[in-house]
Amino acid sequence: MAGRSTTTAGGPQGAAPPRTVRYREGPHQLVRGDCLKVLRRMPAESVDVVVTSPPYNIGLRYSTYNDTLDEQGYLDWMMAIARQVRRVMKPDASFFLNIAGSSAQPWLPFELMVRLRGLFALQNHISWVKSISIGTETFGHFKPVNSHRYLHRNHEHLFHLTRSGDVNLRRLDVGVPYMDKSNIARRGHRQDRRCRGDTWFVPYETVQGKAQKYNHPGTFPVSLPQMCIRLHGRPDAVVLDPFMGTGTTIVAALREGARGIGIDLDSGYVDIARERVRAALRESGA
Repeated sequence: MAGRSTTTAGGPQGAAPPRTVRYREGPHQLVRGDCLKVLRRMPAESVDVVVTSPPYNIGLRYSTYNDTLDEQGYLDWMMAIARQVRRVMKPDASFFLNIAGSSAQPWLPFELMVRLRGLFALQNHISWVKSISIGTETFGHFKPVNSHRYLHRNHEHLFHLTRSGDVNLRRLDVGVPYMDKSNIARRGHRQDRRCRGDTWFVPYETVQGKAQKYNHPGTFPVSLPQMCIRLHGRPDAVVLDPFMGTGTTIVAALREGARGIGIDLDSGYVDIARERVRAALRESGA
């Protein structure tokens, strides 16, 4: 995920799954292949945290994936993947699913979530705020919307799914300081830290062109998956991204002391992900 993945899903497009190729970068595994095929071969209950952002089916221009499937086919494909994700999750694992609709197709994330009720508990619904206006000031990147019908889309969904709905989290590890310090002693808090809540302002870094986003149409900041991994709060976690794209989740896992497993169909994106992980390993001295 500084790139959302491309994938055939041998599924909706009916294409033959590509040959699976596995790479090791330090303790991390990056896989070029069809995510459904790879997931089916993973051991059950082997993953602590899943952080992923699948194609949204809103017409983004990926290198090898058609992002304009019929809605039924897309939902069926996503459900097949979700079943495998649940299978590989440990009983107390967390699944952070980043997805969004478009102004013209606003229902798709909710249609998917209704279907997922049979597999998961929706433990938290986090709004990832990418840009915001407060008074007369603006913060974050505003992508132009050329429409007289729709408002600017400032946020995306980050659904926190678990198998049981009662997974304990380390809320203060992604918390924020109190603005009014008198609240600390007055309310008996042990530290200057409170829960961040379910609205996360995580802006994109400003870029001047597509090359700075690795020529990928759908990216997100590395701090977003870092916050998810830290919130789940398990030591030496195994972190899975079945839609790895250019590897942001794996870089986040590395920075959080976790072990990443990433899957993507596109060889070009996998090459970029490998180089990013290598660079992060060099930076960390590993």
